[in-house]
Amino acid sequence: MQLSIIIPCFNEEKNIPFILQSFQNVIKKEDMEVILVNNGSTDSTAELLEQLLPNYPFARTVLVPVNQGYGYGILQGLEAAKGNFIGWTHADLQTDPADVIKAYRILERRNWDKKLYIKGNRKGRSFADQFFTVGMGIFETIYLKKRLYDVNAQPNVFSKEFYGTWKNPPYDFALDLYALYMAQVQECKVIRFSVQFPPRIYGESHWNTGIGAKWKFIKRTIDFSKKMKKAGIQ
Repeated sequence: MQLSIIIPCFNEEKNIPFILQSFQNVIKKEDMEVILVNNGSTDSTAELLEQLLPNYPFARTVLVPVNQGYGYGILQGLEAAKGNFIGWTHADLQTDPADVIKAYRILERRNWDKKLYIKGNRKGRSFADQFFTVGMGIFETIYLKKRLYDVNAQPNVFSKEFYGTWKNPPYDFALDLYALYMAQVQECKVIRFSVQFPPRIYGESHWNTGIGAKWKFIKRTIDFSKKMKKAGIQ
């Protein structure tokens, strides 16, 4: 298995059929797998996965009985991954499954170099969201002294060996920051490529619910940045 992609799913019953069909439309090789993590969902996600997955041989699921955070769900999926390269993307269909294939092709062209870290760079977002993202990127770059921008863009793809170096990664949305920061610290070759980021079609965001939620996100991110700096991660 060359590539495993993790998709954390928390109450994403409306999106799951489209996720699976979209991946089926773009996966042309047998060396890829998609792991949908049922991250403590309280809707019909579990029943839907049980019903649909037999029709999609490239996909399987991992169950997290109680939601402990976005990052925790991803980490459980990464632990179960069989690929030489692993990573994640979102379940909200704002990130096109075809972007994962773009990451795959970059790795293929680079002869599966284990020092690569492949990550999207979002386009087509609202001015407010771009302003928020740019501001956070400037802060993180200055504070942590590493080039960090559009930290929460998807997908993220890297070698299993790189993942094996992680120590105490966060269980929340700071996982995206931690992974990109660690890639910079370990001098991975970070390759960014443009991805479109349209509005969410089904369901609602579990964090981006207004200015109050953004401020909470900023506070949590800054707190984790301070923690990383204090710990001297390098």
